[in-house]
Amino acid sequence: MALHLWSSAAYAIPLPDGHRFPMPKYALLRDAVLAAGLVTPARLHDPGRAPREDLLLVHTPRYVDAVTAGTLSAAEQRRIGLPWSEAFVERAYRVVRGTCEAAAAALVDGVAMNLAGGTHHAFPDRGEGFCTFNDVAVAIRRLQRAGSVRRVCVVDLDVHQGNGTHACFAGDASVFTFSMHGARNFPFHKIPGSLDVELDDGTGDERYLELLGHHLPRVLRDAAPDLVVYLAGADPHEHDRLGRLRLTFDGLMRRDAVVLEACRDVGLPVCLTIAGGYGRDVRDTVAVHLNTVRVARQFA
Repeated sequence: MALHLWSSAAYAIPLPDGHRFPMPKYALLRDAVLAAGLVTPARLHDPGRAPREDLLLVHTPRYVDAVTAGTLSAAEQRRIGLPWSEAFVERAYRVVRGTCEAAAAALVDGVAMNLAGGTHHAFPDRGEGFCTFNDVAVAIRRLQRAGSVRRVCVVDLDVHQGNGTHACFAGDASVFTFSMHGARNFPFHKIPGSLDVELDDGTGDERYLELLGHHLPRVLRDAAPDLVVYLAGADPHEHDRLGRLRLTFDGLMRRDAVVLEACRDVGLPVCLTIAGGYGRDVRDTVAVHLNTVRVARQFA
């Protein structure tokens, strides 16, 4: 099978000088994937706009309509951390659709990936931490609504806990949420998931991979999912401005391989999203994400 990718890079939004969110990484990643020959242009898809009815599987009507119309309060918009514009709305809708389409493709092809997404700080009624709509939660609910999957496991290896995703699925035994994240990092109020593994500042490759190798097989066994959604964050990298961990490029590639191999060994399809990454040099963040595509291609 060939790897299919989705990219919403064409819908980047302008940000003020010095803004912490690395908007350029999406176009840089899309271009790097093509330059490296990891996919053909025919397998790199531009997602459409997610239907409102899909967003309402997770988010409240008030919140969806306020985002769309630009009527969020100033405090709500600040909490998201991105300025409102028509382009902001378009991008938010298309990021969700990219993950929805990648998740559906993973059920057919075994592995598929959105070169965006992993917006795991978005709650049903609000966004925060640069996350507007929760693409992973919407994709899962969409597949469950269609009867394509019954149970899903979220493997969240962004350096920040997926508090919004955990809130979306709180009390729902059909979705197992597993997160390995910095104990002292954002968000400072954690929302319990099915399994949270908290990491000390400075955790490096060997300790990280030891913990992942210990927990992941049990997670997949206990979750008994029909699909795994993997948030392959770049922010555990040692040069990330917000990460506080010490994983190397090689360690992160090994992380990705551990996840994909564990899923392959038990016959589970995987949808990947790139989640966060805030390198001091954006090229480092792009390199981590590009390596994730390289690893995913080996399993497609």
